[in-house]
Amino acid sequence: MQDSPDLGDRGGAVCVVGAGASGLTAIKNLRELGFAVDCYERETSVGGAWNWRHDRSPVYAGTHLISSRPLTEFPDFPMPDTWPDYPHHSQVLEYLERYAKHFALGEHIWYGMEVKSIVPAGDGRWDVTIQSTGGGSSRVQRYAAVVIANGHNWSPVVPEIPGDFTGQVIHASAYKEPSRLRGRRVLVVGGGNTGCDIAVEAAQHATRVWHSTRRGYWYFPKYLGNRPADQVYHRRTSTWLRDRRFRRTAADLTRWGVPAPDHAPLESHPIVNGLLPHYLGHGRIEAVPDVTRYDGASVELSDGRRIEPELVITATGYRPRFDFLAPELLDIDADGRPDLHLHAFVRKHPTLAVVGLVQPSAGLFPLAHWQSVAVARWLRLRATDPEKAAAVQKEESQRPLASWSRRKVVPTPRHWFEVDHVDYLKAVESLLTRMESAK
Repeated sequence: MQDSPDLGDRGGAVCVVGAGASGLTAIKNLRELGFAVDCYERETSVGGAWNWRHDRSPVYAGTHLISSRPLTEFPDFPMPDTWPDYPHHSQVLEYLERYAKHFALGEHIWYGMEVKSIVPAGDGRWDVTIQSTGGGSSRVQRYAAVVIANGHNWSPVVPEIPGDFTGQVIHASAYKEPSRLRGRRVLVVGGGNTGCDIAVEAAQHATRVWHSTRRGYWYFPKYLGNRPADQVYHRRTSTWLRDRRFRRTAADLTRWGVPAPDHAPLESHPIVNGLLPHYLGHGRIEAVPDVTRYDGASVELSDGRRIEPELVITATGYRPRFDFLAPELLDIDADGRPDLHLHAFVRKHPTLAVVGLVQPSAGLFPLAHWQSVAVARWLRLRATDPEKAAAVQKEESQRPLASWSRRKVVPTPRHWFEVDHVDYLKAVESLLTRMESAK
């Protein structure tokens, strides 16, 4: 790595926070529009959540994509055709490393540097305080704009379960390999994709597995016939037709004690797991209701039953965190939810944006790519023609929420950033068209 950048004013440069998938595509698309970019990454390599050597990575040894390769890859950098439909996490990391090398992004990344604060400096500019993760003094750099790409799957949500448990309790973020499951009685708490994946892995290694879910979800296979299911679901069709496809192909797990969903398929994040019905049907996973209390070696369930696991894994999700920003800058409410147009553009600060803060029904990378294209073009338009940029911003601010976000979702933090893959891309395309016509 070259020497640290000069202290002080970086002129028209843009600061990018994080060198995971979203940060990398932000660097690339900003550079393609001529911006100087400094990206600060607290770790010593790229990859973000997909680099399981990173302290904050939620990835474990058996992690694979749950969206298929064509719906996950960046549109301008395809994954190798020889790779499987659902690549392993090590291949995803290799892909991101190749992406960074191909577009020569490394020369714009400052590794081992953590952003400590971002504050307005007037005129739409920002003072960014950075510090080496190894310690030492901090420094302040001034930027024309800031793009935040620090991810939202690294700060675990730990459930508050009353009582004391004499066994072991870990969050899914601390689970890394199946050796800690082998020969043990395991309770997995959480009905999302991670919880289902770990329950399936436990079924192959543990002596007994309970899977606790609070509510019902829609469960879908990874394949329909010989095709990845998401390639069938996400054709450019109406929302009504996609809803119908989801309903026709979802697995009914209620016969094994899994709660029935109380919402439509498109109102929650899809659970993609073809092996969960298999292991439920073979008795290797036992579905149980919500956990209400710990009592020594026992766990009490909401139906009054008691079970005695040795290990409890809470796959209860993550919360977005922006510790380096005052909450009012992102209009963050009391629950911790930011208010962003397209989940990307900060309404009151047009030179501050977030990339990758979406929960799509298919792969994230294409959405992060087009988000960062839109951010880069917006910043360029604002610099070259402020009046037209203001007109676009005014028009966009009047766009109804339902045009780019799910009209109805399960009211939980897990679904704050839920978007339909196709509908969201259409909304971003519309914004790009408006900016193009504004020139």
